[in-house]
This record gives sequence, C-alpha cells and structure tokens, in this order.
Amino acid sequence: MSKGESLFERRRRRVRTKLQSQRSGRVRLSVHRSGKHIYAQVIDDVKGVTVASASTLDKAFSGKTGANVDAAKTVGQLIAERSKAAGVSEVVFDRGGYLYHGRVKALAEAAREAGLNF
Repeated sequence: MSKGESLFERRRRRVRTKLQSQRSGRVRLSVHRSGKHIYAQVIDDVKGVTVASASTLDKAFSGKTGANVDAAKTVGQLIAERSKAAGVSEVVFDRGGYLYHGRVKALAEAAREAGLNF
C-alpha cells in the first residue's frame, strides 16, 4: 500500500475509475454501508446533483434495524421507485469500496427487480 492508503480506499478508487469509462451518459447509483444503516443515492455527476436517495433512516422505511439484508432489499426497492419517478431507468452501480455480497448485493438485486437497469 502506498503512503498508508487503506485497501478500502484502493478498491473505491479502482471501482470509480472503471465506472467513469463505462458511464456513457448514465447516472450513478452509489451505495454507502455502515454498521447500523445502508444508504443509496442516484447521482448525476455531469450536473453535480443528487436525483434520488433512499436509506434506512427514511420515514418510508418501516423496519426496525437497517443492518440486515431485508432492510437493504427495502432500500433497493425504494431507490428504484424514486429514481423511476424522477425519470431515470439506466444507471451504473457504484459499490464504492465494499465487496459485492451481503447487504450491497441485496440492495442491487432489489433495485434490478424493481426496474432499474444496470
């Protein structure tokens, strides 16, 4: 590792760099995962605006905890509904530095099932 850069930051930078070459005009579905909650945003990097967002902290979220796969599925469905309402159906999935399994994978698959294409 160079100058104390963590493995997480290296993965995050590598993923983001690869997405920039694949984007081709699509917006980015960014995921952030913490110990207690999971967050998702649809971001238009060209305009610099957040098109839609959803998290386990939303009032629409009826679960008691945000630290499980079921909560991630609910957030995936919410973000898909909100982004489709905003007129976005094609995105690129930015998992950040997180590995594609568990809650991150559940969110992505729920968003796909709800109608987002990536």
